[in-house]
Amino acid sequence: MAVKLRLMRMGKTKQPTYRVVAADSRSPRDGRFIEVVGSYAPREETNKVILKAERVNRWLKEGAQPTDRVRRILVAEGLLEAPVPRQVAEAAKPAGSKTK
Repeated sequence: MAVKLRLMRMGKTKQPTYRVVAADSRSPRDGRFIEVVGSYAPREETNKVILKAERVNRWLKEGAQPTDRVRRILVAEGLLEAPVPRQVAEAAKPAGSKTK
């Protein structure tokens, strides 16, 4: 079973809040999930984020893949390393190595 950490929309019309959930990748966005690991309120003044760090780390260790938005939230909260931009990675390579 492929598990993803993703957002599940909650709240009223035009006032979204989200739950960060661990869910089977085949289930619908707001459908069945395995576990709630946090919440995210983008309309709050400070983009309120509440995460259960130990549960998030457990799911990541078990191979769960975060979606792009959840990855950004985890990086901002310090639970995940920021990916190195491609241009910076290519500039750091030795001059003699040309790989495609």
